[in-house]
Parts: sequence; structure tokens; C-alpha cells
Amino acid sequence: MQNIVILTGAGLSAESGLGTFRDQNGLWTKYDLKDVATPEGFARNPALVHDFYNARRANCLGASPNAAHAALARLQRAAPDRVCLVTQNVDDLLERAGAVDVVHMHGQLNRALCADCGHRWDAPQVMSPSDPCPACGRAATRPDIVWFGEYPYHMDRIDRALMRADLFVAIGTSGNVYPAAGFVQQAAAMGAATLELNLDPSATAGLFEDTRLGPASRIVPVWVEEVLAGYSGQKDR
Repeated sequence: MQNIVILTGAGLSAESGLGTFRDQNGLWTKYDLKDVATPEGFARNPALVHDFYNARRANCLGASPNAAHAALARLQRAAPDRVCLVTQNVDDLLERAGAVDVVHMHGQLNRALCADCGHRWDAPQVMSPSDPCPACGRAATRPDIVWFGEYPYHMDRIDRALMRADLFVAIGTSGNVYPAAGFVQQAAAMGAATLELNLDPSATAGLFEDTRLGPASRIVPVWVEEVLAGYSGQKDR
């Protein structure tokens, strides 16, 4: 099997009931992003930020992986040393579908971070500004989420994976959020083939060699079956 780097965005989990920034009636429409998704917003009103992420956490806990999550987990299990799953999503649906070692570049809803000492731990279902850090004891607990204006996690690892990639695939991404939106150019510059799987063309669709459109739960399993069939054929030779 080729070395495959897969970037997933909100469109992967939308069919599981997790809203995107662009949902007209979703959770995001009830809040100003500057208030709940920036360090400055947290400094102004940590209670509001915790309320927002408590709601997102509850939404995530009530959701289940869909067929696209399951297909990607199956692909990774077939060749774990060849498939790198990178996600902009903060949910754990890929893991619940059976994927392992998922690269969460924007953090995770089920993790907490101390804004003072940097300690990380498993988040309770409900968090509040008065929660003490288990390491330093300070009431500086925040969601372990990369907010606007902050640097994404694991970029060195992602860069190394893109350098080795034979194929880069973006699934359910908008193409509007950097640095992830630039991964297609980075991979292509290293000689990788590129494919977009999306409900609608992203802002960077023109940069991909191939684009397939449709619901993730339909088009992702079909693509995975094609990859696995080719991989099986290679092993049988």
C-alpha cells in the first residue's frame, strides 16, 4: 500500500450529528467565535467558554461514529504503518470506530489543559472556571482545544508524514482554515497524488488532482474499498 495521509474535517462527523461552523441552526450560530474560540474570549469570560464546550462535549458523547469513521478505521488497521490519520475535528469518533494514534491537530474535547502550567488530563463531562489543575492546583482549567490565534498541535509530525506521502486525501474539509488548507500544496510539492472527498467542493478544490462529491458516509467507504482491494491484490502477487 502507498503511504497515505488523510486529513479529516467537520464534514466527516456532520452525519453523526456534530455541527459545523456553517450550520445555519447549529450550536455555533448561538455564539460569537471571538467569545468562545479565542484566548482573549476565555480571559474575558471563562464561564461562557466552559458552557459552550460543555455543550459540545455533551453533543459529542451522545453521537456515534458513522460509516465513514468505520471505513477509515478499517483502512488504518489494514496498514497502520502506511496510513496517517490527521484530523481537525476535536471529537473522538474515529477512535470510537476503532482507529488508533489519530493526530488531533486542534486538540480534543475530552481533554483538559491548565493554562498556567500546561498540564493535560482527561476532562470531566462538565468543566467550570473553578476546577483546579491536578498538577499545580490553580483554577486555570481550560478545554484542550486549539483556538483561533494558537498554533496547532503535532505540526512536526504532520510535516514528516506529508513529506513521505504518496497520496494525500482531504475528507470533509472547508479549505478555509490554515495551516491545514495548505497541506494539499505541501503534499503535491513532494510528489504525492491528491484527492478530495467532500459533500461540496472546498475552497481549495482546484488544487486537488481528483475530487469526489457526496455524503462522507457513502463516498468514503467506497474509496476505502477500492484502496483495500488494490492492497489485497498487491499482497497476492
